Formats: sequence, C-alpha cells, structure tokens
Amino acid sequence: MHMVTDVIEKQVVLRAPRSRVWKALSNAKEFGSWFGTKLEGGEFTPGAHVQGPITHKGYEHLMWNVTIERVEPEWHLSWRWHPSAIDANVDYSGEPTTLVVFELTEVPEGTLLRVTESGFDRLPPERRAYAFRSNEEGWQIQTENIAKHLGVSSGG
Repeated sequence: MHMVTDVIEKQVVLRAPRSRVWKALSNAKEFGSWFGTKLEGGEFTPGAHVQGPITHKGYEHLMWNVTIERVEPEWHLSWRWHPSAIDANVDYSGEPTTLVVFELTEVPEGTLLRVTESGFDRLPPERRAYAFRSNEEGWQIQTENIAKHLGVSSGG
C-alpha cells in the first residue's frame, strides 16, 4: 500500500452561504478567532506577510506566520508557511514552505470548503513525518472549528 505523504486534503460542507464562509476565511481578525491566532487588520491580500501570536493553550509563546499567495474572492485563498514550526529555538526561515489552499464551491447543502496542503516532501527529512502527521490532524480540527465558528452543522 502506497501512503501519500506530500499532500493533505480535507473537505467539509458548511451549511452557510459562500459569502459568509469567505468572510470567515479572508478577514484576518475573524480568521484568527476560529483558527487560534490573534490577528489584526482587514482582508488578506496577495503578497502580505501576516503574523500574530498563537492562542492555543500551550502554544501562546509562538507566532503564526504566513505569506498570502493568492486571493480570488469567494473562491480561493492560499498561503505559504512553515508547517509545525513549534520550536521557538529553531529558525525555520531556511526551510521550504508548504502551500495551503482553501477553495469554496456552492453545493445544495451550503458551501463545500476544500483545504489542501502540499509540499511536505520538500521538508527536511527529520521534520517531514511529524509535520505531515501534525497537520493532518490539525486540518481536521480546523474544519470543525470553522463550522463551530459559523454556528452551522457540517458534513464530510
């Protein structure tokens, strides 16, 4: 059996209009509230470097850092980051980044949110498996978090 170790894909159907899901994804302050980071400012814009302290218990000493890649309103948001960069004593800036893509599609039940993260195979071998496993679990949690934030039920 071949195990995929380069790409994580998660999807969830959110019983909310696409415009509402888009706001939860693209507005920095609102995004931070469900994702677990304290962000200021308005909409994410291509090329922007966005950072803020992580608010998850036990990780408050870390900064969340991304570079916004692409923004296509109500359809596509993507960024690059250093996945699972959780050791405050390590400088991850020399490592390759992974690409996180959020895509929205209208479906009869509401909005299908598809989250894809790729590029794990480019990470240093000593971090690759941990980053993949950690983010595989993390994206499952985050799809549940956005559903809770929106106050809607979700389906896989």
